[in-house]
Formats: sequence, structure tokens, C-alpha cells
Amino acid sequence: MTVGRTWGVVLTGLQGDLVEVEADLSNQTPAFCIIGLADRAVGEAHQRVHNACANSDLPLPRRRLTANLSPANLPKQGTGLDVAIAIASLATERAIDAGSLAETVHIGELGLDGRLRPVPGVLPAVAAAARAGMRRVVVPYANRAEAELVPGVEVFGAVSLRDVARRHGLDVDEVDLEPVPAPVAAEPVGDTELDLADVIGQADAVDALIVAAAGGHHLLMSGPPGAGKTMLARRLPGILPDLDDDAAIQAASLRSLSGMPVAELRRTPPFEAPHHSASVAALVGGGSRTVRPGAIARASGGVLFLDEAGEYGGRALDALRQPLESGSIEIHRAGFRATFPARFQLVLATNPCPCGNYGVPGAECTCPSLAIRRYLGKLSGPLLDRIDIELSLQRVSVARLRDRSGGAGSAAARERVRAARDRAAHRLRDTPWRTNAEVSGAWLRDGPLAPEPAIRRPLDAALHRGSLTLRGYDRVLRVAWSVADLAARDRLEVADIGRALYLKKGVRG
Repeated sequence: MTVGRTWGVVLTGLQGDLVEVEADLSNQTPAFCIIGLADRAVGEAHQRVHNACANSDLPLPRRRLTANLSPANLPKQGTGLDVAIAIASLATERAIDAGSLAETVHIGELGLDGRLRPVPGVLPAVAAAARAGMRRVVVPYANRAEAELVPGVEVFGAVSLRDVARRHGLDVDEVDLEPVPAPVAAEPVGDTELDLADVIGQADAVDALIVAAAGGHHLLMSGPPGAGKTMLARRLPGILPDLDDDAAIQAASLRSLSGMPVAELRRTPPFEAPHHSASVAALVGGGSRTVRPGAIARASGGVLFLDEAGEYGGRALDALRQPLESGSIEIHRAGFRATFPARFQLVLATNPCPCGNYGVPGAECTCPSLAIRRYLGKLSGPLLDRIDIELSLQRVSVARLRDRSGGAGSAAARERVRAARDRAAHRLRDTPWRTNAEVSGAWLRDGPLAPEPAIRRPLDAALHRGSLTLRGYDRVLRVAWSVADLAARDRLEVADIGRALYLKKGVRG
């Protein structure tokens, strides 16, 4: 046989496409050519494949070998096609089971010694293969646990190219090799052991945090250093409901695509806290050849925390505006487009000025007025208009030192949030939404549960005064429904509108 065929997967964002890898021998000048819109990393595979085969005692024939990656108009990036190219090339001359090759997807990078090296994005790649009807995959041994998270797929974790060849019926000696290890897993930023009961003297802020969790609302906390902004933000994932199967797989796929090892499905919502020096690409994602998800994609289903928001670049903050509305982010590059989910809860924390003492009782602010305006001006009006809850925190005084968040711990708060979300999901069961933060303004104002004129009078007055835009009007209604859900009410009351107005702008109805 002079033509060998098998399958690989290429990823464009989270979207995976099957690639048929064909290898053909011809009686021309000896060479190894890879065609099919391959990027530089794929184009260099010929040298990795050549050396890996030679060092595995499986030398390639000294003839012209052409590897075609089909469909040819689909851009191919990365090193994940190495194994598929190698095994298809070996099948051109050796007695490898063609039926087995045709039923198997091969994912992995080859080292020059013939061992399979782990690659990012194995989980979404295997999931894409499963959606395409493939039920057998070969992956590097270090990615085996990650690939086995996809149900209904037979996974073979191969240490070396020899193992792959034996898997397809080739009689080759077994050599004991040490598997290439997976990268060391970094500890998650969020910590499920952080408890709300540890928060001292900020009962109002804890109540607002619970409202934000109940409805999935975006939150801004402003206050001096030491007021507890970061402490509160890091406890938000611990009171959110656990991720369901689809959300957990999506979160794990995004971690895998980012190059982080994945061994199990985490049910705790993700928590991302990029440094204030992060670029626009680090926040929203990007890359010249291989597009990687940014912080907003990795936070999808969980929390994106921007500490010291006034220190971020204005362009980076404004780049969040479109994802906050649409729940997704599209990254366009020449020849392809990648789409990532971006349905996260945004939590911003900022000081009132660069020194942090502006408006703090008993403290002296040394910042010029121009510096204060420039500092707060980083948070543009359109971005603030997309924030549902705005909190102003003060440092804890001696009189409030023993006040531990009203005695409520994370377990009790999580149960309240779960019950509120269940009420919202039941109310919205005939709509495309499941949380209050997702509901459209038109449905809130004119739908079957729209508040009566007497109920929304404080909100109409705030709109008339110019305290709110129409977008802010809708956001206050969403927060009001979360307040009502926490109170187990089926209809909005004036008190719910008043509480939501206060949480949005400190406006009392």
C-alpha cells in the first residue's frame, strides 16, 4: 500500500474540526512534503516525524513522501497533528491495519526520541472527535486522564510512537520508556475554603455580595485600602452554585486550551484575577497563529476580578464592554475567526484615589484633583452603566470589630443563593434565560411580570432626573428581581425597587 490514511483534529478557539491525514509515496526525488494550509509549526512536523520514526526503529522510506491535510482550505496550527502524520506515513509501506487507522483519531506532538509529548486543548479536541462520531482516540500518556473526561470515547494513552504502531497491529519490539510528564499544575486562584464568616464589620457588603451571586450581577466595590474589597471578591465563587456538567466541561476545555493540565472536572466556578498590567489581548484573548483564550473566557461561568481597576489601561477596560453585553468574544485573524464564551460575573475593586485616602474620615489625601479625576476616569461611563451593583466601603471601625457578616457563613449563603436561583429559573422557565442578569430589558418592562406603575414609580423618577440611563433602568429591575427572589416573593414590591436603586447608585427611592 502506498497511501495511508487516519484522522487528527485542529482547533479554532473551542471549535474543533476533524482533519483527514493522507500520506502517499511516489517515485520522485526523496523528500517529505506537508500540504494543506499548514502553519509553520505543522510545516516543521516533517523533521520531528522523520527523527522520531528513525529513533523508534521505524525509518521512513527513502522516497518522496507527501502528507495531505484535508480539508485543504482549513487553517492548521500547532503540533497536535504530529502523531497522525507519522502513523499515516508509516502505513504507506508497513503492515498497519488500515481499518484501525480509519477508526482512530490521533492527537499529540512527537519528540525526536519518539515519545509523545502533551499538547494543549486535548479535551476540546477529543470532544470534537466524539461529536463527529469517532469513538477511538490516541493521545499522549500525560493527556490520558484529560481525554477520558469525554464520555463514550475509548482513549489510549501512548508513551511512544512504538506504542501507537503496536496499537494498529504492527509487529515492533516494546521498549520501556519514561512518559513525558504533564506540566506542573498551578494552584487555582480561588480557594473554596474561604468563608464569608471571616468577613468582619461589612454586613451590608456581604448582603450585596449575596444579591450579586443570586442574580449573576456585575459588581463594583470602591473604598480605601484595607476595607475588605479583595477579601469579599475572593469569597464570591464559594457562594455560587456548583457548575453543571456542560459548564464544568466548558471550563475544563478552556483551561486545557490555555495550556493548563486538566485531570478532573472542577465544580467550583472559576475565578480569574489578572494583574492590572494585563494587556487587552491578555484579557480578551488573542495570538498571531494559535488563538488562546483570555482571562474573560477562562472566567466564563465564574468570576473575573479586576483589583485596583483604576490602574488598568482604559483600552483594556473598555474592551470588556461588548463581552459584558453579548456573553461571548470573537477574535478575528487573517483567514479565520475564533469565538470564546465570556459569560462571567465582573467584580471591580478600586480605591477612591491613587493614594486611597480621598474621602476617608481621619485620613489625609495628598493627590491633586487632576490625578483623582484621571484615576477615576479609567472607569468610563459606558462601562459603569453595565455594572449592576456599586458598593462604597469604609474601613472597619472598633465599634464594628465584632460584627462578623451577620453570622452568615458561605454554606448558608450558598443555600440562599441556590434557592433564589431556583425561583428565578422557575419564573423564567418559558424564556431563553435562567438568571436575572440575562433577562432582556423589554421583557422586564413589558413582559407578563412587569411591575405596576405604582411599584416602579421610584425607578421612573430616577430615570426622569437623569440619575439612570435606560440601560441602568433595566439593570435596576434585574437586581430588584434578585432581591425579591432572596425574599421568596413572586412579584416585585416597592421595597425591592428601593433596595436595587440603592445598590446601583446609592439612590434611595
